[in-house]
Amino acid sequence: MMWIWVVLAAVAAQRLWELRLADRNTKRLLAEGAVEVGAGHYPLFILLHASWLAAIAIVTPWTMVPNLWWLGLYIVLQFGRLWVIATLGRFWTTRIITLPSAPLVRRGPYRFLRHPNYLVASLEIAVLPLAFGQVWIALVWSVANALLVGWRIRIEDRALRERR
Repeated sequence: MMWIWVVLAAVAAQRLWELRLADRNTKRLLAEGAVEVGAGHYPLFILLHASWLAAIAIVTPWTMVPNLWWLGLYIVLQFGRLWVIATLGRFWTTRIITLPSAPLVRRGPYRFLRHPNYLVASLEIAVLPLAFGQVWIALVWSVANALLVGWRIRIEDRALRERR
C-alpha cells in the first residue's frame, strides 16, 4: 500500500473542507459587518501549506511506511484542530476576520491559550513530515511557519485589542 498517498490525500481533503467552511464563515461574518485585517499575508499561508504537502509528496518514497507513533500523534492533533473549530463555530475562519460586536471566545481551548489553532497547525507542520522520516521538511517548514505565525499573531492581537 502506498501510505504516503493515502495520508496526503486525507490531509488535503481535510484542508479543502476547512477552506470551504472558512470561506462560508468569512462571507457570513463580512455580511454581518465584520472586517478583514492583514489580508496581505494570507496567500503566504496558502503557499506554505500547499508547498509543505507537495514537498512531502515529492521527496518521500512511495513505498515508505509511516512511523506509527508520529502518525498517531498527527491524528491526535486533529482532535485539537476539531476542538478549536467547534469552539469558534461560525467565527472560525482561516483569515483574520473581526466582528466588533462579538465577544471574544474564552471557552474550549481558548481558556488555556490565546492562539490554540496556531499551536496545533505548527505541531502538524512538524509532525507529519516526521511520520515519513522527512526531518528537513519538518525543520524548514516549521521555521517558515513560525515566522508567518509570529507576523499573523501581531496583526491579530492588534485587531482584537479593542475587544479585550
